[in-house]
Amino acid sequence: MGQMMIKDKIDAREKNFPHKELPIMDLGPIMAGDKSGIKELAKEWKNIAETLGFMCLINHGVTQDKIEKMEEQIIRFHDQPVDFKMNIRVNDHQRGYIPSKTTILKHSEYEEHTKTDTVECLVLATDYADDHPNVIAGKQFFSQNPWPELDGFKEDVMDYWNGIIKMCKKLLPVWAEALDVPEDFFEPHFEELYSYFRLAKYPKVDFVEEKEFGLGAHADTGFMTILPMAKEPGLQVMDTNGEWFWPVIPEGALILNLGQFLERWTNERFRATPHRVLPPKNNDRYSLACFVNTSLDTVAHKIPSCVSDDNPMKYPEESYWDFYKWYLQQTYTHYGKVAEEKQ
Repeated sequence: MGQMMIKDKIDAREKNFPHKELPIMDLGPIMAGDKSGIKELAKEWKNIAETLGFMCLINHGVTQDKIEKMEEQIIRFHDQPVDFKMNIRVNDHQRGYIPSKTTILKHSEYEEHTKTDTVECLVLATDYADDHPNVIAGKQFFSQNPWPELDGFKEDVMDYWNGIIKMCKKLLPVWAEALDVPEDFFEPHFEELYSYFRLAKYPKVDFVEEKEFGLGAHADTGFMTILPMAKEPGLQVMDTNGEWFWPVIPEGALILNLGQFLERWTNERFRATPHRVLPPKNNDRYSLACFVNTSLDTVAHKIPSCVSDDNPMKYPEESYWDFYKWYLQQTYTHYGKVAEEKQ
C-alpha cells in the first residue's frame, strides 16, 4: 500500500520512524516488600534515568482488572455530550475538561508548533480537604475536583489512581539509591504529594500534516509519570540523539518516564525525555497518564551527588508550586484564559 498523500503532501504518520523496545524493569520483589535487590535495581534505574529517561515496568502490582475498568470509564466520559463535559470545563486550578483544539505549546524546545492539539482531556488532581490552610487561603492548585456525575466513575478512577500512587511510593528508595542519598530521602516530600491525572482522548484523523499533533512535543513537569500503553499507536519518544521512535512495551506493562522537576532537582543528571503524540488514523486513542509528584511546597535543593565545583547547580532552589505555575504560564496558550473569561 502506498503512502497517503494530499496535494503531494505525505501523512506525517507514515514517515519511517523506527520501533524500539523500552528497557524493562521487574518490580516484583520490591512490590512484595523485598528490598534486598534495591541496589542492583537502582544501578539499571540510574543508567536509564541518565540516558533514555523512559522505561517499562512489569510485575508492578496494578491489576489488569483496574486498568480495564479505567479504559471503560475514560471512553464512557468522552462519549458524553459536549454540554455535559463543558459543565466542568478546566478552571484556574487546572482541573476539569479541556476541549479538543484549544491547546498549543507556545514555547517548545524540541520543535515548532503551529496548529492546536487535537487532544481533549479531563484533568483531575489531588483533592485537598476544605480545612486545608491553602484551600482556605485560596492558593492556586489547592482545590477539589469537579467530578462528572457518572455513577461509579469516581470510585473506579480513585481505585486505579491510588494503586498507581501506592506503587510509586514503593519506588522512592530506588530513586534514592540511584542518587546516592539515604533510602528515606524522598519520603518527607511525598507525605502530601500532588498528583494529577489526564484522561485523554485523541480523535482519529484521516490525514496528519507537518507540525500537526495530538499533543505537541514536551517533557512532563513533575517527578514521574505512569501510564499503560494505549490500544492505538500515537506516542513517540525522542532518543538521546534527538530522533523520534515508536516505543514497544510488553503486554500489561506500565510506562514510566521522568519529569522536569526531577531533572532540575538532579541538576540535569536525570533526563526528562521529550515525547509527543500523533493523532490516530483508524480509531480514537485513549490515554491514562498519572503524574505522581512531590508536595507542591517541596523545594528542589541541592543533591550532593549531582553538584560539584566543576558542575554547579544550574537552577534556582524553587518549589514545585513555583515551577509548575511558571511552566503552565510559559507553555500553554489556554492557561489563564478561564480567569480572563471570568472578568
